[in-house]
Amino acid sequence: MRTSEVKRKCGIRLYVILLLAAVVAAVYGHYWMKINVPSQIKLLVGEEEQFDFSFPIEASFTDENAASVLYVNQQPLAKDEIRIDLSKPFSVSSDELGEHEVVLKLFGWIPIKEVSIEIIEEIEVIPGGEVIGLQIETEGILVLGTGMVTKRDGTTEEPAKGILKSGDYIVGINGEYKVSRSDLLEAIGAEPLSLTVKRDGKLYHVTLQPVLDAAGVYRIGTWIRTDAQGIGTITYMTTNGEFGALGHGITDVDTGLLMHISGGKLFDAEVLSVVKGKSGTPGELIGIIRQSGIGRIGDISTNCSQGIYGQVKRSVVEGEETIPVGLKQEITVGPASILCQVDSAVREYAIEIEKIELGRTNDNKGLVIRITDENLLAKTGGIVQGMSGSPIIQNGKLIGAVTHVLISDPTKGYGIFIESMLEN
Repeated sequence: MRTSEVKRKCGIRLYVILLLAAVVAAVYGHYWMKINVPSQIKLLVGEEEQFDFSFPIEASFTDENAASVLYVNQQPLAKDEIRIDLSKPFSVSSDELGEHEVVLKLFGWIPIKEVSIEIIEEIEVIPGGEVIGLQIETEGILVLGTGMVTKRDGTTEEPAKGILKSGDYIVGINGEYKVSRSDLLEAIGAEPLSLTVKRDGKLYHVTLQPVLDAAGVYRIGTWIRTDAQGIGTITYMTTNGEFGALGHGITDVDTGLLMHISGGKLFDAEVLSVVKGKSGTPGELIGIIRQSGIGRIGDISTNCSQGIYGQVKRSVVEGEETIPVGLKQEITVGPASILCQVDSAVREYAIEIEKIELGRTNDNKGLVIRITDENLLAKTGGIVQGMSGSPIIQNGKLIGAVTHVLISDPTKGYGIFIESMLEN
């Protein structure tokens, strides 16, 4: 009885240990795949792409789309599963354009990640590097914050408190839409204002009573903004005049939020001087924006977390040479270069790619880079404000764009995968 009881208890303990081990492996495997396995993969049609995740587990591929064939290690993957060892390199390919939804299963039975695989044709674009001037107009009137109004009797009142808040967009006044700053100023008087406000993607209707201040002027105690401008770097253009720039969105300097825009303009710009970056203090390109008629080179239509996008004049792209786009799985740790303008012309400078995080889909920090070019370091100290959008080139392909600088070390920073920018 004692021997059988001991065996039974040992069996239970072993079962619990194995169960806990499986749970730990599943949790860690899920975390690892989230960081290292992209949720979206693009492959060139007819090309076999190699992947090497070097992770000591087995997983299986299951394709949810049986309409076309995807090959894993040259084996057709339809409704069948293919088990692979993620510690070893494997290949994926397809001879047909299309999209596949693939499920990765840990140990062949625990669904751990869904991966969208898109088969595309090769893309070629015109690499940028030029400094550009940006002027954008907000979608409505951006509320920066609210404040007190001092009245004639010396008392104060905050009329917009609890009604408007930082980050709101006033998109309607007394039933009228597509409003401007002048529309709001003209509408402020003794009567209550009926405002339509866009907040977190939803529309709200609020009523705000202006207050008569000490000077006899009606005020609503609200700080507002309707436009912004600055300089940045263009990343790429297409032969039909589309462009992408910055590699990150334009955020409001006061609220820190991504700005919702109704449109904007793109201008030629000139670098006048450079404030060198140093540890703890980011540097900056100082320039002028040529806002005259001939200085306007395009229009901005989109501002999102991956950058700004729009159309440039046909004359800007005429005669420019294109290069292929490099997909994220083609990028390797090691030497690369950036194109940027820190003086009178666009030049190529050496960098080192130090880290690649394939799991950062639609993120602008998928690459960690370091400036190694002595000429650029002498001019700028590293990455400075205004260089955002500088194209990253490796093996003759455009693979990404510079997005951020590390404040503690201006020689280092982040980059976005070019395929993430092209999705917009």
